[in-house]
Amino acid sequence: MTSGGSAESRASEARAIPVDPPGDSSTFPALAAEIRSLARERDAVILAHSYERPEIQDVADHVGDSLMLSRAAASAPQSTIVFCGVSFMAETAKILSPHKRVLLPDLAAGCSLADSITVDQLLNWKAEHPGAVVVSYVNTTAAVKAESDYCCTSSNARAVIEAIPRDRQILFLPDMFLGMWLERVTGRKLHIWLGECHVHAGIRASDVERWHREEPGAELLIHPECGCTSQVIEAAGEEAHILSTEGMVSYAERSKAPAFLVATEIGILHRLALKAPSKRFVPVNREAICQYMKLTTLPKLRDSLRDGVFEIDVPADVATRARLALDRMLAIG
Repeated sequence: MTSGGSAESRASEARAIPVDPPGDSSTFPALAAEIRSLARERDAVILAHSYERPEIQDVADHVGDSLMLSRAAASAPQSTIVFCGVSFMAETAKILSPHKRVLLPDLAAGCSLADSITVDQLLNWKAEHPGAVVVSYVNTTAAVKAESDYCCTSSNARAVIEAIPRDRQILFLPDMFLGMWLERVTGRKLHIWLGECHVHAGIRASDVERWHREEPGAELLIHPECGCTSQVIEAAGEEAHILSTEGMVSYAERSKAPAFLVATEIGILHRLALKAPSKRFVPVNREAICQYMKLTTLPKLRDSLRDGVFEIDVPADVATRARLALDRMLAIG
């Protein structure tokens, strides 16, 4: 494995980001109505990740994980895309829809995982493994995607790896825990970059084990970015389900279980409760909060639509090369 720098420093930087409080919820209905009116006037579609604030999810046209939202961005008929998520998602939308205007309500909405590898680091890594296939998680910058052969999300990462001939070396980046999980489920040996999401890395096996003891009979939904995946599988056995955020929602809807332990960013709890209102969802770690995802507020979303801020662009040469990897991602799984 190859290191991407200090995960602790990236986590510390993320925790230091000032995040606005939720605000007066009594103002939410009026703000939401104003946002919907502006979206119609501006011919805009609002996309929101499942980790966003509940009030942001409620006003969005589409809510989902990175793969679902990438597809929504590519197929949306509107001329403007407002992405309530983080910067790499807005870049991805721009790459997939180059003739549309893409707005990000807060330019500070970054990603500790995407920051764990630079394009120069990737170029050096590729030089050490000539001929290897580069598979980049979607949580990467446009410049990194442009130097990749495939992109993937947690929804289709396994299918992407299995689509690559077994005699080819694979460089997988930047999430080491997802890479390690992929090695287990595909039986492939990967070269894995040592990056991590500061939120998922902070979910410990002890968090899961404690809740598992206190919630007998509950099923566990765990994101493959979590660092405790292997220990949790051993402890929870058949009751553990490693799933993308969208996979968690789909599984919870069809499962007969009355309660679920959820090991991912807590923003998804709102969507789970909406999709399966008769069931109970308990976060294994209530501090699993992505400060970047929580930067977008209703006033910022309103201002983004009203004032056309902040517009995201990707250099044409970078976008053209990154598009190849993204199109392969969208075609698989």
